[in-house]
Formats: sequence, C-alpha cells, structure tokens
Amino acid sequence: MSSDKSRRRFLEAAGVAGVAALAGCSGNGGDGSGDGDGDGSGDGSGDSGGDTATETETGGDGGDTETRLSWHAGGTGGTYYPLSNEFKTIVEANTDFSLNVQSTGASVENVGSLASESADFALIQNDIAYFAKNGTGIDTFQDNAIENLQGVATLYPETITVVTLEDTGIETLSDLSGATINTGDLGSGTQVNANQILEAVGITDYNEQNAGFSQASEQLANGDIEAAFVVGGWPVGAIEDLANTNDVQIVPIEGDNRDAVKDAASWFADDTIPGGTYTGVDEAVETVAVQAMIATHSGVPADTVETITAAIFDNVDELSIKTDFITADSAQDGMSIELHEGAAAYFDA
Repeated sequence: MSSDKSRRRFLEAAGVAGVAALAGCSGNGGDGSGDGDGDGSGDGSGDSGGDTATETETGGDGGDTETRLSWHAGGTGGTYYPLSNEFKTIVEANTDFSLNVQSTGASVENVGSLASESADFALIQNDIAYFAKNGTGIDTFQDNAIENLQGVATLYPETITVVTLEDTGIETLSDLSGATINTGDLGSGTQVNANQILEAVGITDYNEQNAGFSQASEQLANGDIEAAFVVGGWPVGAIEDLANTNDVQIVPIEGDNRDAVKDAASWFADDTIPGGTYTGVDEAVETVAVQAMIATHSGVPADTVETITAAIFDNVDELSIKTDFITADSAQDGMSIELHEGAAAYFDA
C-alpha cells in the first residue's frame, strides 16, 4: 500500500473509531489487538470490569465499602500496562480506592474512554492530549474537541524508536525510502508520530503496515517488514525480546533530521537511548520523544483526583519503572492541557 493511500485509510479509520469512542461506544476498551504504549494497541488482557467507570463495592459481611476506579493503560508489550499496575499497588496500599487496570489501545482509545467517562483515569501521550483538547491535529479530533479531558501529571519521555535488523542495511532515516515499515496500529499515537516524522524528513515512498509492537517484532524477525516505529519508554519489552534473538539496529533521529522533526511538531523533544539498553546495541542512539501523562476527566471529583495523585507522587520511591523520571517536581513538565482541579490542589500545595 502506498503511503498516501495508507494515510487516507488511517484518517478514515481513525475518524470512524474516534466518533464511536467519543460517543461512548468504546466499552471498557479492553479488546484491542496489539500491545503498545502511546500507540493505541492493546491486547485485551487487562483486568476485566464493567462498562462503567467508578463503582462502589461492599464487603460480603456488610463491612467497609470500597470505591473502584477504572484506569485504562496500554498493551502488555509496552510500559503503560506494567506501570499502571504499579500505580494500582501503590493506590490500593495507601487509599480506600481500588484500581481496575485495563489493557487497551492506549492514547487515542483512552481519550475516547475518558470522553465517554467509561474510564476515570488513563495514560496518554501529551501530543494526543493536545490534539483531543483542542480539536485539531488528526481527523479523530478535528473540530471535535474533548472538552472534559483534563491533565493530572506528566511521567516520562515516550521515546520514538525506529527499529530494524542489521541485515536490512538500514542505518539512517534516508534508508527508509522505499522500505516496508510498520508505523503502528491504525489510529494510534505511534502511527501519528511515525507519519509526522517521515513527512518531516521528506520520505513519502514507503509501504506502510499497521500492527502493535509485538506483532511488529514478529514481522521484523520473519522478514515481512524492514523497519518499525515504536513509541514508549525504554526499554520496550517487545524490542528487548527481539534483540535477544536477533541482531537489531536502532535507527537514529539526529542532526538535520532531528531539527526538521522538531520544527514540524513542537511537542517532540530531544532524547537518547543509552547504550546497552538493548542487547547488541552498545552505543547511545539519538532520537526524539513525546511525553507520557496521566489524564482524567472533569466528572471525577476533585478530592478523588487529589487523593490518587497524592498516593502516587508521595510514594514514587515504591516504583520500579521509570524511576529516574517520575517525580512530583517534574510532573508538570510538558503538560499540554488544562490541569484537573484535584491535581492542581496537590501540586500547588
């Protein structure tokens, strides 16, 4: 499929999916087919739950009540899902709330779940949050601003990783010309970012495939594609698995190419994948990143948001994922949308 045709198919599919999700038809969001972070590709393996968000449960002996909140994450092959489960552990140990963490299609799908209030909290990319809140950027949100979407905190860089195998001969972005590339699931944040980057550096003649991270890794290993875009905090589990069995190469986004990407979209920032992050990739690789963030909606009570925010950021030392990045001091860096009043009450205290 040509790049232009694929982009048209993406925009049509994203628009249809977005309208369904924003109308509240996305259900619990746990039936996706891939496994990304901000890419919009879940695998449905998260905890099961009802189609409503906040629920109150009473113990069988008529004792204490427990308020169950719906938290939409991402796929199991990325960072959103395991990190969300660490948040679940912290919240349940320090509050009277429980979190129902669900594996979903991540950013774009999660915005739909927040819009319909079928989720109380979700992890999304800061660029997708901006598009949604302002009704711009991609067809899903064009002239359809999600007014109830509000921010809680930013977390860590969502690194743009362009991964290939050494035997493809792809070493620079220019080498992607004419290649078959997995740009992420249709309608996903990863696909949005991938197409932005390729367009910014002038690459238009490529064949586009669309699948989640784990499937993209399988495609690379089988020789079905030559490169894949992955968006997520390093290390990404699917790339780790691929690197353990294949000679992988990470294609840098650096120099003039990096400048062109940042000029095209202001939410991209410099990032570096340290040497040794993946087996066989010993040298640091320059690239760009967006930001992962926690989002909620205006219908969640202020004291609930403040309690959840405090539980997480008062206990970040209990996290094992992204510990170098997730802090109360940096939690508003890159915040691209209006802050929920409950989060503001915590961070302004």
